[in-house]
Amino acid sequence: MQMKLSRKERFQKKLTKFGKKNKVCHILVIPVLTVGLFFFHITSYLGGNVKRLAMLAMTFLIFAVYSSFSFPIFISEADTGNGLNPISEEAQDIVLAEEVVIDLDEIGLLDEGSMLPEGGEYLETHGDIYELYSAADILEAAQDREPHTSRPEVQGDVEFSKDDWRLILVNKQHSIPDDYVVPLGKIKTMKGTQYCDERIIDDLLAMLQAAEDDNVSLQVCSPYRTTAYQEMLFDKRIDSYMKRGLSYMEAFQLASVAVTVPGASEHQIGLALDIVTPTHQQLTQDFADTDAGKWLAENCCKYGFILRYPKEKEYITGIKFEPWHFRYVGVEAATVIMERGITLEEFWEEL
Repeated sequence: MQMKLSRKERFQKKLTKFGKKNKVCHILVIPVLTVGLFFFHITSYLGGNVKRLAMLAMTFLIFAVYSSFSFPIFISEADTGNGLNPISEEAQDIVLAEEVVIDLDEIGLLDEGSMLPEGGEYLETHGDIYELYSAADILEAAQDREPHTSRPEVQGDVEFSKDDWRLILVNKQHSIPDDYVVPLGKIKTMKGTQYCDERIIDDLLAMLQAAEDDNVSLQVCSPYRTTAYQEMLFDKRIDSYMKRGLSYMEAFQLASVAVTVPGASEHQIGLALDIVTPTHQQLTQDFADTDAGKWLAENCCKYGFILRYPKEKEYITGIKFEPWHFRYVGVEAATVIMERGITLEEFWEEL
């Protein structure tokens, strides 16, 4: 007794027979046969798992019904008054607020100088952090240190390491390690004292002296900052934006472009400082056009410093152009970074 063939077997037999009789169409038979067999496998699987598929469909349906509060299409007008979906009159009157489009040109990014405290609690607890110290006063107070007038040029290939303290990367993606300790050194003047990493002071003095020799007047402000001070700057920036009508999240986003988020500021590790000049003491982008700004951009690398947040690199650093903010990385690395026109992030990724 001959067994009855299935549809799949009949299809396969007929197509194979057709291919043998028509050698010209032999090549076309293979892809058609493949697609056909795949179709039969799918239908066979679905047919053998009807119960499982039905359970999945039922589960999805139940989930959708019980989540109807998230999908207004499931709520009819009749349901709102028959107790099935009781909705208060106040809730029925709720409408979504219109989306507010922020005009950044109108709001503007506040300059960091406008965020500095004018006195009171922070003046008492943080002292001279934001006071301006002239290069002449700093150099006069540092006469007891050995003089530094020039730094050696980079010669030959130099190997760099991410473990080098000078190259530590601190930004929004790389917070300051919890166990990081800043070896604080004093930047003295007759007026008071500021602080930074002790290991960069000699190179800083050498740069200030070179600027004086070139008749360029520099002023140092806001070197090392405590966590509390950085938090104050950031919170004050947020408050200022919120007073202009922005939500907290909008204000936070804008503030993080101009002031580094606490815990991710290079000022907190003592390797960064802000530098201005007597004729332009504001921390604004116009500083780049001053003689001091131009001199620093051209010569800072000779003394181990880089322009940390260059123009048109905001998409990498996450910080707007700050021609006054300089970071110490060592003479060798600074020379490479400034000559190539890259950021510390780009340099660090290559290590």
